[in-house]
Amino acid sequence: MDGLIVSPNSVIFITAVMLTFISTYTAIELLLMMRTTKGHMKRFLYVGSSFALGIAIWTLNFFNSLIGGDNRIVSMNVAISVLAFVLGTALAAMGFLSLSKKKLRLSQLLMASFLLSMAVLSSYIIGMYALQHSFAYNVVLLGIPFAILFCLFVVALLILFYPSRFNRGNTYFLKLVSTLVMTGAITQGHFLLLSAFPVNHAIGSINELLSEMPFIMYLLFFVSLLVLSGLITSSTIINRRLAKSDNYVKDIRFALDQSSIIAITDPKGIITYVNDKFVEISKYSEEELLGQSHSIINSGYHPKEFFGNLWSTIKQGRTWSGEICNKDKYGNFYWVYTTIVPFMENGKPYQFISIRSDITRRKQAEQDLKTSIRELQDIYNALNHSSIVMITDKAGKIVQVNDQFIAISGYTAEELIGRSHSILQSDYYTEALLKEIGETVRSGKVWKGELRNLAKDGGEYWVDATIVPYRSEAGKPTYFLSILHDITERKKSEELLHQQDKLAAVGQLAAGVAHEIRNPLTSMKGYTEFLQLDEKDPTRLEYLDIILDEIDRVNQIVEEFLVLAKPQSVKLETKNIVPIIQNVLSLMEFDARKKKVNFYFENMYDFIFVRCDENRLKQVFLNFVKNGIEAMPNGGHIKVTTELREGEVQISFEDTGVGIPPDRLKKLGEPFYTTKETGNGLGLMVSFKIIESHQGRIVVESEVNKGTAFNILLPLETA
Repeated sequence: MDGLIVSPNSVIFITAVMLTFISTYTAIELLLMMRTTKGHMKRFLYVGSSFALGIAIWTLNFFNSLIGGDNRIVSMNVAISVLAFVLGTALAAMGFLSLSKKKLRLSQLLMASFLLSMAVLSSYIIGMYALQHSFAYNVVLLGIPFAILFCLFVVALLILFYPSRFNRGNTYFLKLVSTLVMTGAITQGHFLLLSAFPVNHAIGSINELLSEMPFIMYLLFFVSLLVLSGLITSSTIINRRLAKSDNYVKDIRFALDQSSIIAITDPKGIITYVNDKFVEISKYSEEELLGQSHSIINSGYHPKEFFGNLWSTIKQGRTWSGEICNKDKYGNFYWVYTTIVPFMENGKPYQFISIRSDITRRKQAEQDLKTSIRELQDIYNALNHSSIVMITDKAGKIVQVNDQFIAISGYTAEELIGRSHSILQSDYYTEALLKEIGETVRSGKVWKGELRNLAKDGGEYWVDATIVPYRSEAGKPTYFLSILHDITERKKSEELLHQQDKLAAVGQLAAGVAHEIRNPLTSMKGYTEFLQLDEKDPTRLEYLDIILDEIDRVNQIVEEFLVLAKPQSVKLETKNIVPIIQNVLSLMEFDARKKKVNFYFENMYDFIFVRCDENRLKQVFLNFVKNGIEAMPNGGHIKVTTELREGEVQISFEDTGVGIPPDRLKKLGEPFYTTKETGNGLGLMVSFKIIESHQGRIVVESEVNKGTAFNILLPLETA
């Protein structure tokens, strides 16, 4: 009978174990929630899980201690009992703190197991002191139960946090097993510690135990109520959190359904769910899609390797993203940007969720843009090969030129880009012209016209220009595209035709006037010479000489008219031009000395043969020498040089006279245009015409106040 009296009361023991189990399960649930929560809720769950485990440890130790000694109800120290609970809870909190990180190392798990074992040990020892018990202990026996307790906690935590070592799929089962192991550790720890710390006094009779039962039952009821209240509170928190998470998931799903095309498939690719957006874009009904594979919307646009790579990616548990061209029920193609997320279980996918966005319009826009770019590129290539192209910014600085522009201007691209367009402007660009161009293009209109530009070497070239403004979204010009065509040869032809028209007019005038003037001139000259025969007065003889000179001058003009009116056929013969030049200089030497002009003839050759009409060539040489003498009223020198170059001979007549301004230089050779006060321009025009008949050309170079050089180029003749 005494054996029955000393053994723990079965009702109290079972109740204590149940409360410990419930508290332990609550602690584990809150701990797992804490590991996946952030913010203030995580701290609250941390405190709750520590408090629940503290109750689990204290409950079993307290109630089992009540039935393990004598006279404890009356003499229990409440403050020390509370201290036992607080210390056990604190050590449990320290253990859970080491488990709060998402990635756990084995060392952290072992530390948590040690702290939880210490929580059980400290709660038991301090609980004994609260009941004012004296007890003995054995150090060796203490180490054994503590080691067993430590190992049980390690196993419980391994089951909880290393599920891959046990059964990874059933999380609820693992939590239950871990709770049972941890409850067993707390329960077994009590009995093992009881063996290591035997109590000195025990209940002597059944009557003593029964007399204390009402208080024990009230205390049991109070603690049970406390534990159940904590459980209900934690359950309420969990339910609220789950409800909030459920609402959060519903909101996300609603947002996805409204904005995206959603489909869920099983591991074999069979469609198990589609939303309204999927039905809308595919034109299939939901019933037609469920149970089918995605091949029902396969457009055939992508090769097999494309989908092979897709399946290989998602089966490995990796997310796949990309653009896919699908086909709807009626054969129309549409494009979607797809993200496929695999959901894994035991290392294998159990479903795939596809989130798609309709990008058909964007793909069509991209295709249209590519077509436009290709067309623009073709247009640009055509312009680049057929036209001279230049782009300038709104400040007039060059930003781009093509090869044709570089070729005609003589500049490199580096020399042009960043420079102002004024680098190309000749004197043709007047302020009025620049103002007209600027106002036209800045108003957003296209300007067209002909321009004369300046090349790098100083030469000029004509272009037919079309300047197109590029406007911004605000309608203001930002760039200007100049499309130019070289019309230099056309302008030369027009100038030549203009000259020919003038010559034709002069010729017609000469034909009508020359013969009418020549007959009176002959009579006047004859009578003047007759008067000279009988005249003795020197003054009157001087007057008659002047009359004869003027008659000769008029006659020379008439002769030039006749040359223009009826060009004589040129009889070309191979001649050495060196003696011809020397003869002309000899003829003009006397007149040159009177004007204080010196001749210099620089020639390195004895023979320079050309095919020419000697008299006509002398006429040209004489004209250039006379012009040079008249250009130096205060004296100077004329240098005549010969130079052989690439099948041609260049004969230069260079004076040190007043020079010819650039604007007048361009008009030399035109009928009736002269730089002299008493000239008529016919001499130069005739000279140009004679050299042209010899298949040559004349190049005039002049600089004001330094002199002028007439360069005659004639083809060489092999002797």
